[in-house]
Amino acid sequence: MRLSVLDQSVAVDGRPHDQSIRNTVALARHCEMLGYDRFWVSEHHNHPTIVGTAPEIVMAAIAATTERIRIGSAGIMLPHYAPFKVAEVFRVLDALAPGRIDMGLGRAPGSDGRTAFALNPAANERPEHFPSDVRDLMAWVQNEPLVTGHPFAAVKAFPQGATSPEVWILGSSDYGAQVAALFGLPYCYAWFFSDGAGGERAIDLYKRTYRPSERHPKPHSGLCVWALAAPTMEEAQYHLTSRVLSRINRDRGLLGPLVSPDEAAQALKPHDQARIAKIRKDTFVGTGPEVMARIVELKDKVGVDEMAVVTWTYDEAIRRQSYAELAKAF
Repeated sequence: MRLSVLDQSVAVDGRPHDQSIRNTVALARHCEMLGYDRFWVSEHHNHPTIVGTAPEIVMAAIAATTERIRIGSAGIMLPHYAPFKVAEVFRVLDALAPGRIDMGLGRAPGSDGRTAFALNPAANERPEHFPSDVRDLMAWVQNEPLVTGHPFAAVKAFPQGATSPEVWILGSSDYGAQVAALFGLPYCYAWFFSDGAGGERAIDLYKRTYRPSERHPKPHSGLCVWALAAPTMEEAQYHLTSRVLSRINRDRGLLGPLVSPDEAAQALKPHDQARIAKIRKDTFVGTGPEVMARIVELKDKVGVDEMAVVTWTYDEAIRRQSYAELAKAF
């Protein structure tokens, strides 16, 4: 099993947003030393909680300060952009870190509808073109011919090189699974986003309908889960409180920076107790061995090849410790 990291550059109460971005870069170095396989960064827009808006720029910074770990987008929200420009960006990233770049692609807006239109005035129609955009992007980034008769067949994405990014499809529904299967690409399901709802079905659909490709003769799948590890279960549950309040607020349409566990505990209401209990139960939280056992159990149950972990904490040192605890157990 490969174990990787997803980071979302989360805003924290009382901390400047620029520090969240720098913490992401520092965490990548930390996770490389701990032995993690990949380090992926997300793309969100106009989001008061998640301030990572440009994963390709953060990836370049990580590439400059690491040597081994694979670096990826999770993902590039393709309907916002012209596939050719994305191909050029990732060709440059591959030149900075040859053979270490993962290009994770998503169809969701990563934002609200108004923001999607601010990013791309053609936001209504672009999601329908996602499969063909993926097809064209793969050809450009891998320096392969576009489909016969393509109006941009003579256009090449530079710089060229001996290696190319590994293309992934990301998603939290059956749609992404079908696109990944159609093109013979690796697929990662955002288990943390939907608390697993529909995850097993999506992975099964991906495997059953997979069409082998030259680069990937067999299906290759992964899950990303939210997890927090600490020396004791009590400590882990304490630090989870910040995330619990954030989840409950998100369900109510209230977005904002992560607050301290103590402040979060005071803000949680008695009528939220059932929801609080469910979040604490469903979240992968506890000691390193306890959390790792649940990760392996889920990996075996769903039948995927890789697992990735995303962690939010108010205290950055606690987040770094969590990844260390998991690496030690792994």
